[in-house]
Amino acid sequence: MKRLYFSIFILLFFSGVVFGQNIPENLSYYRIYDFLDELATDGVIDVNSAIKPYNRNTIASALKEAKSKDSLLHKRQKADLEFFMSDFANELDTMPKAYVHWTDKKSFDLSLLQPQFLYQNKYFKFHLRPIIGMDLIGNRKGLIMKRWWGGDIQMDIVKHVSLWGSLRDISFNGNYLSDEYFPNSAAKMYGARITQPGFLNNLPGVQYKEATYGGDYSDFRGGIKAYTWWGSIGVVKDQLQWGESYNCSNIISGRAPSFPMITLNLTPCDWFEFNYIHGWMVSNLVDSTYYYTEETYTTDTSKRHYRPMNKFIAANMFTFTPIPRLNISFGNSIIYSERNVQLMYFIPFAFFKSLDHLMTKGLAVENQNSQMFITLSSRNIKHLHLYASFFIDEFNTKRLSNEEHNLISYKAGFNVSNWPLKNLNYGFEYTRTNTLNYKHSIQAITWASNSYNLGHYLGDNAQQFYAYIGYKPIRKVDIKLSYTKDQKGNDYDYVRRNTKQILAQPILKDIVWENDLVSLKATYEVFPNAYAVVNLEYNNARGHDITSEPIEGENRLDAQGYLDKYTPKFYKGENWTITAGFSIGF
Repeated sequence: MKRLYFSIFILLFFSGVVFGQNIPENLSYYRIYDFLDELATDGVIDVNSAIKPYNRNTIASALKEAKSKDSLLHKRQKADLEFFMSDFANELDTMPKAYVHWTDKKSFDLSLLQPQFLYQNKYFKFHLRPIIGMDLIGNRKGLIMKRWWGGDIQMDIVKHVSLWGSLRDISFNGNYLSDEYFPNSAAKMYGARITQPGFLNNLPGVQYKEATYGGDYSDFRGGIKAYTWWGSIGVVKDQLQWGESYNCSNIISGRAPSFPMITLNLTPCDWFEFNYIHGWMVSNLVDSTYYYTEETYTTDTSKRHYRPMNKFIAANMFTFTPIPRLNISFGNSIIYSERNVQLMYFIPFAFFKSLDHLMTKGLAVENQNSQMFITLSSRNIKHLHLYASFFIDEFNTKRLSNEEHNLISYKAGFNVSNWPLKNLNYGFEYTRTNTLNYKHSIQAITWASNSYNLGHYLGDNAQQFYAYIGYKPIRKVDIKLSYTKDQKGNDYDYVRRNTKQILAQPILKDIVWENDLVSLKATYEVFPNAYAVVNLEYNNARGHDITSEPIEGENRLDAQGYLDKYTPKFYKGENWTITAGFSIGF
């Protein structure tokens, strides 16, 4: 075994020299992702936008390629390119311009604006920066103050091992909410929680601390990877985003809190990429057979502390590029909840449903929860990106010839960049998810972690229309106007004995909840990873009474009940909401 480990190390070390760091770039740094997407849609670079986050050496390599083709860029793109290359200077073996230096500029860089410390030599790179920010979110119901602080550290050793970690302590303070809508301190504390399981909005999911802490939570992400030019393997805690989308993916959206996972990436040639994860998720369910015992000697009794149920995910995605700028991706996954991890699900190229049948069918017991994915992405027409994503939870050909629906979700859309005017982009996408998709009759193996759906935030029996237009008048400035219409249909539990009747109900038979959202957002990136943001939003969230007869498995509520279930109080009804904020880091 020692010889095997040594051989792997030697293979990695001598397989080629690369300049970057295999560290994922936070998905919140949306300006770099938007810029790379713009360059790809304009035909300057190639990206696999179905798998995110990108790692920093991939981004640095793309920026370096764009630099070599700067004749294809217009004035604002060239200025943005230089701006972003400064943030990835360490990956490009250079140093950014700074106001304070230590000793030799080629090795050290201590910067006050942007605040960070960098060091590099032939075998080691180090990057340290603070994270701090605040958003003020106000409408007629009062003011919510969101603040966060922490730090981010990144290291690279001998150009084949990357280590990183970031910690953010975040809180939502509702003390400034109106007494008219939130009459006491408890109402204000919980009223500030504008994101939680069940709410249908595109805000990041969180796991709050104890109730006495109000809206406080923390978010740690980090990992270690061994990498070379053709791939990487690592232990990571981070968010994922699988599937083509400009608003919220219907495969893995990245909305659920980050969870630990083993990752594998292979890119052995230009026309093929492979990604695999095995993750440890949070079930939010108690295992009644698994507990600790605490002896209480003063009363001669004992107390049981029950532990959560295990929940795991294994998933893979194959991406093929048969011709330049046409990506076809497909993969599959399984959610399982055994007492221990199952070795067979660590086989990266596996079709997991087949393995599941091997383990369960002979005993005639309930199998695990498996899924399939397909994504299509074409940038073959300059300035135009066409894409589609499919999530197949359960498919039976017999349902094609009767009234029942298969459990699928699909998304399709387009994006146009720099046509007919430079610096202009616009697009549209439509998402539709059939009844019971993402759900399961066994709560331990639903498509969720920390009770947040891993896929689209609207969940099943829903549809979304999303249109947007953006303008980038000068370097570092983004202006975006968007319209989102969310509609939610009847809510059903996955009841085995009544599945046929539930799946025979028309999709969106009754619209029980909907929300219209118009947003005008302006972002100014003062220096890399430091934003000033102003966002003006109008939303109208409402529930609807329905008169059709309920069926077994349906969770029937009145209009107010649906509104309470799906909408935070801060956004109920019609609201004009303004957000102003500034952040350093993410």
